[in-house]
Amino acid sequence: MLGTPLRDNAVRLMILGSGELGKEVVIEAQRLGVEVIAVDRYADAPAMQVAHRSHVINMLDGEALKELVRRERPSYIVPEIEAISTVTLMELEQEGYTVIPTARATNLTMNREGIRRLAAEELGLPTAGYRFAADLEEFRKGIEEIGLPCVIKPIMSSSGKGQSVVREEADIEKAWQYAMKGTRGAADKVIIEEFISFDYEITLLTVRYAGGTRYCPPIGHIQIQGDYHESWQPMPMTAEALRESQRQAKIVTDALGGYGIFGVELFIKGNDVYFSEVSPRPHDTGMVTMVSQNLSEFELHVRAILGLPVPEVVSLGPAASHVILADRESQLAAFDGLAEAFSVPETKLRLFGKPDTRPGRRMGVALSLGRDTDEARQRAEQAAHAVVLRTE
Repeated sequence: MLGTPLRDNAVRLMILGSGELGKEVVIEAQRLGVEVIAVDRYADAPAMQVAHRSHVINMLDGEALKELVRRERPSYIVPEIEAISTVTLMELEQEGYTVIPTARATNLTMNREGIRRLAAEELGLPTAGYRFAADLEEFRKGIEEIGLPCVIKPIMSSSGKGQSVVREEADIEKAWQYAMKGTRGAADKVIIEEFISFDYEITLLTVRYAGGTRYCPPIGHIQIQGDYHESWQPMPMTAEALRESQRQAKIVTDALGGYGIFGVELFIKGNDVYFSEVSPRPHDTGMVTMVSQNLSEFELHVRAILGLPVPEVVSLGPAASHVILADRESQLAAFDGLAEAFSVPETKLRLFGKPDTRPGRRMGVALSLGRDTDEARQRAEQAAHAVVLRTE
C-alpha cells in the first residue's frame, strides 16, 4: 500500500547522490506516488530538479548524514554514488532504517577490495588475478607478482577515474599517482588486476525482488579511459556463456541480499566468464533500457524496492545508447543541434540538466532502436554527435 506524497501517510524515498541515474529513479518513484528527497554534495543536481525537496551535504560526513536521515525519516534510503559514509548506513540500518539493497551490500560494493574478496575468496567466482597496495612499495611488488600488462584502479572511484593500464615499468609511478588522484572517499588503496585478453565485456542487469530474481538481456558496452561511452542491447553471446553469466550474477547478488537492481559486470572469453564488479543500483550502461525494454532499469529498481511484482523483461528490439559529452568548462551551457539529432530515425535524447560543465563530463545520452545493434549504435552515435554544446 502506497500513501500520498507530502502527507503523513507518504512512503518516503531518500536518494543519496542526485546525478542522471538518480534523476530517472526519482521520476519512476514519483509516478507511483512516492515522496522523494534528493541529496548530493552540490546544489541543483539533476535528481534535485525533479524531487519533492533536496538537501546539500557532504555524504562522507557521518554525523551530517545521520542528522538528515533522522530529520526526514525516509522509508527507504537509496545510495546512488560511491562517496557516502557506508559505516553510517550500517549504523542507520541497525536503528531500523531500510537501506537499498542492504547496508552491507553498499559497504562491500563501494570498495573494490570488499567485493573482490567476497566474489573470489568467499564465493569462489572466477576473476582476474589481483593484489592490493596501500603504498608505492606494495604497488611495485604487486605489479611484479601479477605481471605486465596489468590494470590499475583505486579501490573507490567512479566513472573510470584513476583507472589505467601499466604496460611497462616506466608507467608504474605515473599509474600510482593517477590512481591516488582518482580515488573517492577515505580510500587509500589500489587494486592491481591481471590483464585478461577477453573477447568482450557485458553488464548483466540482475533484479532481486520479493518473487525471486530476473535478468535483463545482456548489455555490451565500450569504455574510454574507464568510463562508459556507448552501450547496446542485446549483446550476442553463446547460450553457455549466458547461462554461466546468470549463474555468477545470482551467486553474488544472493550473497549481497536485499531488493533492487544490480549491475553485474563480467568479462567473456569464448564460453568462459570472469566476474569483474557489481553495482547495487542502476548502471550507466543500462541507460539503453530506457528505449530497449518494456521496463527500464529504473522502473525495475523502484518496483523491487517497493516490494512489487517484477514481470518478465520484454525486449523492444535491438537498441543502443551513446553519451553526449562536454568539451569545455562553463557555468552557462546550452545545447544546439537538437533538430538534427531528432531527425535520426527511432531516436530519443535525454539531457541531464547538470548545472555546469567540464571537459569530458556526461551531459546527456542519445537512445536509438535499429534493425540490428549495428544500426542502433550508428544511429545513437550520429544523434549524440549532432548535439553541440554552446557556452557563449
